[in-house]
Amino acid sequence: MTLWRIRATVDDRPGYLSVLTASLALRGVNILTVQVQPTEQGAVDDFLVDAPDTLDGAELMAAVERGRGRDCWVARSEARGLVDQPTRVLGLANRLVRDPDATGEALRALLGADSVAWRPASTGVERGVTGTSMSLADPAGGSFALRRAAPAFTPAEYARAQALVELAATVARRAAEQVTLVLPDGAEVAVRPACVDDLSGVLELHEACSPRSRHRRYLGGAAVPQPARLRRLLEPGRGLALVATTTGADGAPESVVALANLLGEGDEAEVALLVRDDWQRRGLGSALLRRLAGHADAAGYAALVLHVQAENTPMLRTLRRLDRPSSVDRDGALLTVTVPTTVDRRGAFLTPGA
Repeated sequence: MTLWRIRATVDDRPGYLSVLTASLALRGVNILTVQVQPTEQGAVDDFLVDAPDTLDGAELMAAVERGRGRDCWVARSEARGLVDQPTRVLGLANRLVRDPDATGEALRALLGADSVAWRPASTGVERGVTGTSMSLADPAGGSFALRRAAPAFTPAEYARAQALVELAATVARRAAEQVTLVLPDGAEVAVRPACVDDLSGVLELHEACSPRSRHRRYLGGAAVPQPARLRRLLEPGRGLALVATTTGADGAPESVVALANLLGEGDEAEVALLVRDDWQRRGLGSALLRRLAGHADAAGYAALVLHVQAENTPMLRTLRRLDRPSSVDRDGALLTVTVPTTVDRRGAFLTPGA
């Protein structure tokens, strides 16, 4: 028996697929897997089959055509073709998470492309599929151009490929956004955008903080917030969440030692910090606040807003180190500090102090 890949278009009508499979079965062909990809011209069916050694490609194509299949393509396959498509795509996605620079190789493996080329951004390039050519938008800029001799690409293949390209761009962007901070005492921490996968680490951060630190962060109480609330803080609808992490001795897993939040509300952004007690007064809070302020500038917010208890002198000292003009409104023991950004409403950068 020999493994073959068969692709054919079948009218998307009841019973038509069974006619095709019956035609193959009459010739002793065993269908191992089938994938159906809807298109405007009909259903494109991808088969992996085990056929008698006496059958060649031309006979398989004839069997498909007798089963009302059209635009048939037949090619020998290898044992690796037995891996189902979802497993294959997940494996390629895992590879891109570890090495986003392997995007071209992943696209070639996914689609069996003969050539994959990256091109700079151009207004004349139209994204999509044209026969055996495909153009994919690269979120980082430019596009990927793919070609293969046969068969023609399908919309489903285009969607899978575009998803892989976007995954690689996201991984690369997150890696570029991660920085290593060297604090005044020489300690190093990694700072990066947070994601929902940081939930367990952020929970441990809250549990390691003193009730006083949690109360200063959340104002209304010292209890550890519920996971649902923390999840919203990690992936805000508007704004940014940063985590600061450190790796323990002998390669121990990283620990989240600080969480910084910038939550967009209209043209202003509310800022809040939580730094583990043993990492306080080491310059980490100031560094995180400066990064949030820089993001607010770039995003075009008009001002930063912080709600701070009057007795929270460490946070007030951190604000002074930001070295920006600010206004303070007091309501009992609660201070609301407003810090204008360095961008005006028209998007032009202002000189601090102007």
